[in-house]
Amino acid sequence: MPNITAAKKALRTSARRRVENDRRRRAMRKIVKEVQALIAGGDAKTAQAKLPEVYKAIDKAAKKGVIKANTASRKKSRLNTAIKKIA
Repeated sequence: MPNITAAKKALRTSARRRVENDRRRRAMRKIVKEVQALIAGGDAKTAQAKLPEVYKAIDKAAKKGVIKANTASRKKSRLNTAIKKIA
């Protein structure tokens, strides 16, 4: 445990940030998995309809620094390509 006041505050701050980052990461992964399941099932129409939700979750994660910008771009690109392939 930290002894210095600033270190104690930094510990509290990082704990709050971790919770928010985990929440955002879980939300992103959940929606991505849903769309990947739709793609695997061959349901292109529903997957295409859910694409804006996926983009929103990925962009929020990238904006908050949970994932990097290039990672977000890559995820979006691969999902879009997979949907187009089954359509």
